[in-house]
Amino acid sequence: MNYHNVEFERSFGTSDQLPASDMPEIAFAGRSNVGKSSMINKLFNRKQLARVSAVPGKTATINFFHADGIRFADLPGYGYAKVSKSEKRRWGELIEGYFSQERDLRLVFQLIDMRHAPSADDLMMINFLIDHEVPFVLILTKKDKLTAKAQKERLRKFQTELPCAGQITMIPFSSQTGDGIEDVKEIIAEIEQDCAEEALYEDQEEPEWVNEPENE
Repeated sequence: MNYHNVEFERSFGTSDQLPASDMPEIAFAGRSNVGKSSMINKLFNRKQLARVSAVPGKTATINFFHADGIRFADLPGYGYAKVSKSEKRRWGELIEGYFSQERDLRLVFQLIDMRHAPSADDLMMINFLIDHEVPFVLILTKKDKLTAKAQKERLRKFQTELPCAGQITMIPFSSQTGDGIEDVKEIIAEIEQDCAEEALYEDQEEPEWVNEPENE
């Protein structure tokens, strides 16, 4: 994938505004202020592709980008306490509405802060993905804030703090140093390859009438 080809599409504030899914999608999810926008900007090497806010909870829309035939969905951050209950309900409806639609969703990059145990909201989101059999990879952000020893300790603790931890791919990540970005790109490349093979197979399939015997 040429990450320089990324283009911003649109932002949507309610699930009924979301466009139909017409290409494979990869979504980014995580708690407010977990570093989701910073990760997206690092991935595409753009400073302002995803807006980084100093005010947690400010992003309240689903933002769509696309590059080389794959759409990326930046889901609104969850779990910020200092917003109204009505706004929290709208965010919840937006996220749930996205996942309830028939979308060609290939993977969710679920972000959690590596420095801390997963929050109740993190666990709720992870369990939702597991229960609904949505494939996901955990991105452990803010790796650079921990010493190497502390990183190992947190990785050890995640094994008991997270459901099905032994079956989850975890990528320690830093938007400051770029650590982990190549692992993320490798996963995206695998998805891109799978999509290309599916498209090739579909092109090669012959219509049913090709091998039908002629009527005498």
